[in-house]
Amino acid sequence: MSPIVLIAIGVGVVAVILIVAALVLRGRGKQSLEDRINEFVNPDTGETETTVNATPSATRAIVTERIDKALAGRGFATTIQRNLARADLKLTVTEFIGAKIGSGGFAFFLGSWLGRGFGPFAIVVGILVAVVGFYVPDFLIKRTANKRIKNFNDQLGDTITLMSNSLRSGYSLLQSMELISREAPAPICDEFRRVTREVGLGISTREALANMIRRVPSDDLDLLVTAIGIQMEVGGNLSQILDNIGHTIRERVRIKGEIRVLTAQQKYAGYIISGLPIALAMVLFLISPDYLTRMFVWPWICMPICGVLLIVAGFFAIMKIVDIDV
Repeated sequence: MSPIVLIAIGVGVVAVILIVAALVLRGRGKQSLEDRINEFVNPDTGETETTVNATPSATRAIVTERIDKALAGRGFATTIQRNLARADLKLTVTEFIGAKIGSGGFAFFLGSWLGRGFGPFAIVVGILVAVVGFYVPDFLIKRTANKRIKNFNDQLGDTITLMSNSLRSGYSLLQSMELISREAPAPICDEFRRVTREVGLGISTREALANMIRRVPSDDLDLLVTAIGIQMEVGGNLSQILDNIGHTIRERVRIKGEIRVLTAQQKYAGYIISGLPIALAMVLFLISPDYLTRMFVWPWICMPICGVLLIVAGFFAIMKIVDIDV
């Protein structure tokens, strides 16, 4: 590996260590009121003894907690928390950021190794691949959240029917949601279980349902919560309202399924057509790096750049054509 790559790796490692140390020190300066009181009430069981007797896992937990406190309330941290909740992943903001840094570092080494045929420009290839690797966890979380929301919407019609029947048999709204949390499949049972727990802790039903909408951004769920909110204000036969909403949601799910089947061939064609030139270029680069690197000199470098731009534009054009909103 060239000295330039080694220097860049060293600078990156030092930068990460300094950032983590700054966040830890900032978190120590922002202790909660309860922690400060405990330090004065129990001075013998302070932080020094805990640090000395702490195991590596306990120390890691303390560092993670302090970084989370330092990041609390920031815009990007709130966005990460919301995305993790939508994907139903039991990760903290610090753990997710650490996963992104690890993914970016691994991608940098991989890109530097793949770009070894470019000589001094291997570090440029490593940086470009590292940028892609840094955003891989975001892509995976977004994909998991979209899949979970899709499963939630597919189950919502039958769940509304179950809620309507339970209301008709004499159950209250909270008892109906508790029944759904026990009888319905995942992921809808998990969300309604969380709603019942929040109500049990003292949060109002309307606020708990609003929190569920933030975790599951669904138009169908928004329609259900809006109908429940209107019924709580003006009254009415909620079971009949839910029957109509359930029928509408089931028809919408059926139409979306038909559209998904009709557009599946075009979507996969877009994936194959867009990925085939890139896969072929990677195979040629692994077989004969010198044969492909001759294109990355001026003015021939304009050809691969324009090719990548046209591939990206064509892919997004195909996805936009087959994206039919119902």
